[in-house]
Amino acid sequence: MTLKITHRAGQQIRAVAHQENVDLDHAHVRLAVIQGGCSGLTYDLGWDTEIREGDVHIELDGLSVIVDRRSGLYLEGTELDFTDGLEGKGFHFSNPQASRTCACGESFGL
Repeated sequence: MTLKITHRAGQQIRAVAHQENVDLDHAHVRLAVIQGGCSGLTYDLGWDTEIREGDVHIELDGLSVIVDRRSGLYLEGTELDFTDGLEGKGFHFSNPQASRTCACGESFGL
């Protein structure tokens, strides 16, 4: 699976983990695609302590990342970045497979 987390996003994930008292020695970053949003699909970013059957487990920017098999199909080639500039503060997914996105940038479609 080809997936990238920029150094800025990795730093922010570590900062959020610290704020939420998440021990990254025992927790993984779970990236997923779920149904929702005005374009049909939305990204989900969270913590998980369990690697399930069928999960893809990779290390990106020193972080343990897990993606379920179905989400992996949607996330192939995606880059996760973090910005805090004029376009808004937050995590941003750059997905080459997305054929449409909503105006708010929270969801996408294929």
